[in-house]
Amino acid sequence: MIRAMMFAVVLATLAACAPPPPSSGDEVQRLANEIQRLGPDIDPEEANRAARIAYSYTAQLVQEYQITDPPLIHNAKVNNGRRPRGLCWHWAEDIERRLDQEQFRTLEMHRAIANADNPFRIDHSTAIISRKGESMYEGVVLDPWRYGGVLYWSPLTEDTRYDWVPREVVLQQRRQEQYGTLKPYAGG
Repeated sequence: MIRAMMFAVVLATLAACAPPPPSSGDEVQRLANEIQRLGPDIDPEEANRAARIAYSYTAQLVQEYQITDPPLIHNAKVNNGRRPRGLCWHWAEDIERRLDQEQFRTLEMHRAIANADNPFRIDHSTAIISRKGESMYEGVVLDPWRYGGVLYWSPLTEDTRYDWVPREVVLQQRRQEQYGTLKPYAGG
């Protein structure tokens, strides 16, 4: 049993340290096309701008975060104070914040967390872009952490590696777990 668990840990670690997928050169346009497919009322200029920013800002964050290692090794460096930022939630927060600055009329940002209920895996956060008014489940995952600074994107429904849950739901569950047993203040 212990060997099987050790083997699973080693496999999970190796998978998390896998090299990024090769780039084909037209990633920005492919992402813009995917964002445009979110609905007929998506402004093509907004889809193109969102895709350009997602890629260029990811490249900027690679420099700011001083990314030189696979994600889990970089996480250890951040947690030990040897790197300024670069945990998955940093990437998600920064990408969301940057795209929100654009004040898109036809697009909207969401945040999601995976593995929050799995004690054998670390939580993973991401940003998701969707058509304005749609849920994150109809959106496109924007995940620069997964491959150490190479932007991974996919329609959420096709991202089978993670079971994404809205960030607000996970945070509410954690608040209930931490504070659910406290009695309300009675005054006095």
